Amino acid sequence: MNIHYYGRQPCKVLVHKDDLPDNIQKSDSVAIDTETTGLHLYRDRLCLVQLTFNDGICHLVQIDKDVKEAKNLISILSDKKIEKIFHFGRFDMAMLYQTFKIMPDPIYCTKLASKLVRTYTDRHGLRELCRELLGEDISKDKQSSDWGMDQLQDDQKHYAAKDVIFLHQLQEQLNVMLNREGRQDLAMACFEFLKHRVKLDCAGWHDVDIFAHL
Repeated sequence: MNIHYYGRQPCKVLVHKDDLPDNIQKSDSVAIDTETTGLHLYRDRLCLVQLTFNDGICHLVQIDKDVKEAKNLISILSDKKIEKIFHFGRFDMAMLYQTFKIMPDPIYCTKLASKLVRTYTDRHGLRELCRELLGEDISKDKQSSDWGMDQLQDDQKHYAAKDVIFLHQLQEQLNVMLNREGRQDLAMACFEFLKHRVKLDCAGWHDVDIFAHL
């Protein structure tokens, strides 16, 4: 177990192999991110799933290339009483769906929310959101890293936890803005549609906009 500090916030980082433990403490929302061998949906594979229930603990689940079942992780992904918070959920959800054949639901995507309400900028990355809305400056220097190695390095664990530890706070701030601008219902409709967009991606329409005129 490692304890890292994110701003003033301490977080325990726990590493698991292939699944979450049976006795994990759950809540009604969980922040989720993934790390993969690359960004190609059909070529690359899922290596790591990061989760936090906003309780000061970040779980890092290393996924072996031959693993197709992870009953405790799948239970959380499919539990409709637990909201899953992503940043750019389209990619993470696709990788989870490709690996486990489970579509996370219901979901909240901070990147989609940002695009709907932060229309004064075209910068919707996690680092920019954390800097503007939370006053936190997070590094992305380990984004291009070998996540398939057997033992994660300490700086990889620290990086992976940062990708989820602020998502609950970002959701709270973005909801304030969405409500202020009257776009909360539109956001929820987009989140609901995202699982269908992901299924299109996984079925081969990842680079085609079927709604376009041409």
